[in-house]
Amino acid sequence: MSASQPHIYLASSSPRRRELLHQIGVQFDVLVFRIGERGEDADVDEALHADEKAGHYVERLALTKASAGVKRLLWRKLPRQPVLAADTVIEIDDKIIRKPTDINDACDILQQLSGRSHRVLTAVAISDGEKIRSRISTSEVRFKTLSEDDIHHYIKTGEPMDKAGAYGIQGFAATFIEEIRGSYSGIMGLPLFETAALLTVFDYPL
Repeated sequence: MSASQPHIYLASSSPRRRELLHQIGVQFDVLVFRIGERGEDADVDEALHADEKAGHYVERLALTKASAGVKRLLWRKLPRQPVLAADTVIEIDDKIIRKPTDINDACDILQQLSGRSHRVLTAVAISDGEKIRSRISTSEVRFKTLSEDDIHHYIKTGEPMDKAGAYGIQGFAATFIEEIRGSYSGIMGLPLFETAALLTVFDYPL
């Protein structure tokens, strides 16, 4: 790391989040969570708690990931820099939808979204080990009515499998979207307005 240029850590392997941070000129290093590390807290617990609402759930995960990232800095004896984490979920009919587990699940999710509006919630959190802050972006997306061919063609692209709600707005699924209300970058997975506001709290110059 350059001593003259502030850096943060990004606790995410998402290429979309990397692209968005580059877009606003943030210098960062990717902090990978290795499975089985130290035999504890290997992965963030993503289980949905009883009666947990989407906003609370997505913010809890982002905060937990940021805290877990700081813990890994200490374990690995890495330079101390703020850790940024984020999490995204889709909500429809008060039901939380994350990434599809398989092709059949992806088909089911896309059928649920077809011809309807849904909410996209992305929480972003930053921790430096002394303080931790978070913000949530909520957007509304409306899909056109999808035919079976639409869904099967899209599944074959492979694009849905690693994305919350089984679609990526920056890819072919943009052809499905009739209307957006909210943050385009938030729907991609990292709301830049909220991210910039948090970075200023940690004295990162933009």
